[in-house]
Amino acid sequence: MEYVSRVPRPPLDGFVDDLYYLEGTSPYSLLTLPANPAALLIVNLGAPFRIRGGTDAMTAEYADGCVFTMPTRAVAFGYPPRTRSIGVHFKPWGLAPFVSMPAAELCDRPVTLEQVWGRPAVEELRDRLNEAAGPQEMLTILEAELMRRLRETAGVDLVRHASSVIAKAGGAVSIGDLNAAAGVSSTHLAQRFKELIGVTPKRLARSYRFTFIVLPLDPAGPVDWAALADRAGYFDQAHFGHEFREFTGFTPTRYLELRRQFMREHPGHVLDSWPLPAD
Repeated sequence: MEYVSRVPRPPLDGFVDDLYYLEGTSPYSLLTLPANPAALLIVNLGAPFRIRGGTDAMTAEYADGCVFTMPTRAVAFGYPPRTRSIGVHFKPWGLAPFVSMPAAELCDRPVTLEQVWGRPAVEELRDRLNEAAGPQEMLTILEAELMRRLRETAGVDLVRHASSVIAKAGGAVSIGDLNAAAGVSSTHLAQRFKELIGVTPKRLARSYRFTFIVLPLDPAGPVDWAALADRAGYFDQAHFGHEFREFTGFTPTRYLELRRQFMREHPGHVLDSWPLPAD
């Protein structure tokens, strides 16, 4: 697969981790994406793909693309035989200034791009992307579209500041201390988080704590799960195991097996650091 990404210019870099282009044949027809503290927007330029956004959700087909806020559990993503898309990895709070729908409505409930930006706008954007000379020009077009849509959003500075504190601490932060640092009540902060991210500060901290463990993990070597859990502040192995399964859909042992399977069957693949083969 071809994967091209870049960080956008200011002020978009305050909302977006990266813009990316993806084209080719997926290593597996169905992938499991563990939950992570990021929102996602995809403009689909190929055959439809399928997503199931939660354990209680139905699998749905997306032809024009999709949008959803920070997931709270693993997402099942089904690629067509050959896929082509361009998208945005937003910071947890980053999607809010670009859509009018409340973030909580998009949490674990992906919607089509048409539902948030409208059919005429999406068709026009897809036409321009399809006519572009290559991936870099496509990323420039998408960046310009985001700049055009960027709007002032009440509470975003508060949520961005509090979220940055959580991220810097790897999720190991007292919510009481977070409220004090933000200078607002716990109720007000939680309400703003739900409006702009879709989850509470406590839930975001849990997501960062999980990714703090999993992202640096080297699946090729031995893994001391107990030491990792202790370093991340889990009070016992049962708690750690429950949380791990909620975020990935797998036990720690099965997760490691699937990561190793991916590396063995598709060494050096551009997607081998996060998605997993569906079990």
